[in-house]
Amino acid sequence: QVQLVESGGDLVQPGGSLRLSCVASGITFKLYTMGWYRQAPGKLRELVASISRDGISNYADSVKGRFTISRDDATNTVSLQMNRLMPEDTAVYYCNGEMALPLDTRSWWGQGTRVTVSS
Repeated sequence: QVQLVESGGDLVQPGGSLRLSCVASGITFKLYTMGWYRQAPGKLRELVASISRDGISNYADSVKGRFTISRDDATNTVSLQMNRLMPEDTAVYYCNGEMALPLDTRSWWGQGTRVTVSS
């Protein structure tokens, strides 16, 4: 059974920091590209950051320089360090694991963790 379990969401003031974590089980974690997505009320889910199995990271323009994604293959964990948070970062954040196969793509999602940035 595949599980991706996020944690770390909270209410934080503008300018503050949070660290989100996602622990995966039931997959060969080191083979997956891991990502963080977010969905704000009334908006589509969007990619925030991703990190390939080779450790190459990619960020949405809106978070570059503020967020850092990292992975630990020893503990099957992907993390998102979020600094200088802004109200527009308010959303439910989802962990995703994706692996491309010759004829298919396997993609798994966590249940989400809520981040609220407000004074």
